[in-house]
Amino acid sequence: MDKKLVSAIEELDGSGHASKIAALLLADAEVHAMQEYANTVSIKRLGYNDHGPVHMRKVALNAVIMMGLLKKAGIRTSLETEESGDFDDGLVAVILASFLHDLGMTIGRQDHELHSAYLAYPILDRLLKEIYHDSIQKRVVIRSLAVEGIVGHMANRKIHSIEAGVILIADGCDMERGRARIPMAMAAEPRVGDIHKYSANSILDVTLSAGAEKPIRIDVSMSSEVGFFQVEEVLLGKIASSTAKGYIEMYAQVVDGESKRYL
Repeated sequence: MDKKLVSAIEELDGSGHASKIAALLLADAEVHAMQEYANTVSIKRLGYNDHGPVHMRKVALNAVIMMGLLKKAGIRTSLETEESGDFDDGLVAVILASFLHDLGMTIGRQDHELHSAYLAYPILDRLLKEIYHDSIQKRVVIRSLAVEGIVGHMANRKIHSIEAGVILIADGCDMERGRARIPMAMAAEPRVGDIHKYSANSILDVTLSAGAEKPIRIDVSMSSEVGFFQVEEVLLGKIASSTAKGYIEMYAQVVDGESKRYL
């Protein structure tokens, strides 16, 4: 996963800032410890799905791929449109938000996106000083953009930047069966919310590629029809709330079965 992520970043990174921030995040002991504990709380305490380092890296990879597809299609990021930064600066913010968006799961599920924001804040300050040590303005802009991505990833708060909209969808796209595997194995008796686990467990693959009609195409492959619940209740809601909604086309298909076009 790390090699694939680093390679995807390097393909887009003109300034080298995005590659450097990714290297710092991957090597940071505090970030890793918080991600691991977020996973412990999520799985062992709450019986929920993966919210640890694997998930956060997957979200980062999804977000980087989406940023690349938007760039290829000539879509300008919010930082570019506002003349507050360039594409690489937006990419740095997206990578930071991806790695830090679920740190609040170390505390609990409710309002974890808000907990993530204040837990991430000192880390954002610390790492951005290593990249933009000579520009307070860039640090302020990228830190704010990353916090928007973190706070907005649950689709229950209004976001406004393209970069935050990418985080929202990138998070929703990490719904393959691996995220539900441990809770499924631990489950002893049926309980409220199990439909989410069974639905997620039927998702075989989520792929991101260039669309024929829109810059980004999302394809969801599933083993059974129950997977449509996950697509419709989780991913569609996140796309609908995203500032990047207009750039997405999405399809879902059961292997050797029903297929649907949503967007």
